[in-house]
Amino acid sequence: MKNVKEFVWPLIGFAAVIVSGWLLYRELRGLSLADIWASLYHIEPRHYALALASTLLAYAALAWYDRIALIHLGVRHISWLFVSLTSFTTYALSHNIGASVFSGALVRYRAYTSKGLSAAQVAVLVALCSFTFGLGTVLLMGVVLTYEPDLLGRVADRVPATLANPTTARVFGLGCLAFVALYVAGSLLHFRPLVIRKFHLSYPRPNVMVRQLVAAPLELIGAAGIIYFALPEATNPGFMIVLGAFLASFSAALISHAPGGLGVLELIFVAMMPDVPKADVIAALLVFRLFYLLLPFAAAIVVVLLFERARLAAAWRERMSRSIPAGVPEPGTKPPPPPPHP
Repeated sequence: MKNVKEFVWPLIGFAAVIVSGWLLYRELRGLSLADIWASLYHIEPRHYALALASTLLAYAALAWYDRIALIHLGVRHISWLFVSLTSFTTYALSHNIGASVFSGALVRYRAYTSKGLSAAQVAVLVALCSFTFGLGTVLLMGVVLTYEPDLLGRVADRVPATLANPTTARVFGLGCLAFVALYVAGSLLHFRPLVIRKFHLSYPRPNVMVRQLVAAPLELIGAAGIIYFALPEATNPGFMIVLGAFLASFSAALISHAPGGLGVLELIFVAMMPDVPKADVIAALLVFRLFYLLLPFAAAIVVVLLFERARLAAAWRERMSRSIPAGVPEPGTKPPPPPPHP
């Protein structure tokens, strides 16, 4: 049964790509590549630089996710550089390949077990990083819907009227903030673990909880900032609207298990930007894919190859040292000088 699930989720992801791609094609009919290229050309160099800075902020916050989880585990002997490279590689691969196919657990397992962590510790680390992301999404969605309850009205013709109602949106936003407040109270007051069927939530120490509430919003704000700075100033709906649209589209892309959220992200984000020219929206999303997904993906492949090469070289040296009898010099070493004559 487990093997069946391993194939089912990738199939669902590819099906999501096909369906959303077809719907996106219908949404963008009449839009030419020349229009998109013109939109990319008109993005100012300063805005490209700000989008790049937003990317760096997002990946720095993602590295903090791992560091927070290590603090929760009481592990402090692993350097920031190693943690940052591991986190960067994990998310660069999983964002592109798809969470269901390559969740990042394998990369973290290979990296952190080389530093002495057990499989159980790596499992806790992966779970806490995932929860930190979810907590940040709930927190920011609560803030956005409370501040901008008309957000879902931008897709009023695509969702039920109840969801597009500003009062409903604000109530939902306040509910999200209440969930975060409960989590904060549980950490401060040392509540018992929350159990929902097979889901167990053990409240972390306050120093871990506070870091989560800072790191997760920073990562999401940085990622949304890439799109925000790539949109034209004249028709830009404002950062809160862009952030809300990003949270909805990026979350849907992750849930769909589509590799890289391809098609799903674009479909929802374009729908939530009815007052922005579609060519400009697609151009901004292309900048996001380039900075946040494709360039990190290429760099992550290099990091993985270098890491595995170093591990293989270390394993080979260890094997060779075990195979050489005691007293026999290793290949390439000079023999000791003969003793002096009496």
